Amino acid sequence: MGSKMVKVLIAIGILIIVGILFLVWMVWKRPLTVDARFSRYALGKAGFEKHQVVTPEGDMTVWEAGAGPCMVLLHGAGDQAGAWARMVPPLVDDYRVVIPDLPGHWKSDPQKGPLGIDQIYAGLTAAMDAACAGERAILVGNSMGGWIGMLYAHANPDRVERLVLVNGGALRVEDPAVNLEPKTREEADQTMRALMGPATPPLPDFVLDDVIRWARVGPAGRLAGRLVEEGDAMDAYLLHGRLDEVDVPVELVWGDSDGLFTLDYAQRLLDGLPRARLHPVEGCGHVPHRECPDKTLDALVAALAMEPPDEKIEEPETEVPEVVS
Repeated sequence: MGSKMVKVLIAIGILIIVGILFLVWMVWKRPLTVDARFSRYALGKAGFEKHQVVTPEGDMTVWEAGAGPCMVLLHGAGDQAGAWARMVPPLVDDYRVVIPDLPGHWKSDPQKGPLGIDQIYAGLTAAMDAACAGERAILVGNSMGGWIGMLYAHANPDRVERLVLVNGGALRVEDPAVNLEPKTREEADQTMRALMGPATPPLPDFVLDDVIRWARVGPAGRLAGRLVEEGDAMDAYLLHGRLDEVDVPVELVWGDSDGLFTLDYAQRLLDGLPRARLHPVEGCGHVPHRECPDKTLDALVAALAMEPPDEKIEEPETEVPEVVS
């Protein structure tokens, strides 16, 4: 073997070692990013293709696959389209599934600065116009995605066939018991335990470290900062006292072990929405499609197979006849 070939093999060996070391570093220091990349790879393996949609904030990545009625899946704050990867493959047989990386998330603009609900809402509007033009879509939203989807359904009932809220909505969480800005491993562990079902094992320390980092510098932190800045102005993006104006059927597919958007929160939605129905996902937390994809898929499919929930009928008050002695 010539000296030139030996040098080439040595160079290849060095590159392989560097690649392995980089991968180990990524898994150890950026496990959430590694998980996101694998989930996005899974979307591609399931037949999804991605393209760019122009929004007022710049470009937004949108994934699409399947044929049939339009179904749009909206991830939560700090997440990305791959969050749905473990649940969606069977859906593409019956629906044209559209999954945006909402503005400010993953590579979708804006990449820096404060992130507002108005910007994310504009991204959903752009996705609906580009992917579901001329038809009514099924909107499925988790956490912040449920909030945005609910605002869209409220403003555009003619564009929404049915709204599915997955542990999210456009009501304020009263006295939240979950710290969404953990600064220590202990706080991060408490946060994640509150958001996950009881059967999910606790996260290792190196993942908790990345949870702390992501809460500070990721999209959820940027969004939280903007919401704090807006203060009471944020109420314009909530539907307190206006749930009866949501003129579309609503299905609540709800992880029943969520310590943030609890079953009490779901009940507040049920009490105020004209046409709503609850489908608990037993033993699952705040992001049930990640934690319990099969159970969540079953609940979603069962909900959509049913006739839309009927509008509640207000029972007239019965007057007690006056007793004449």
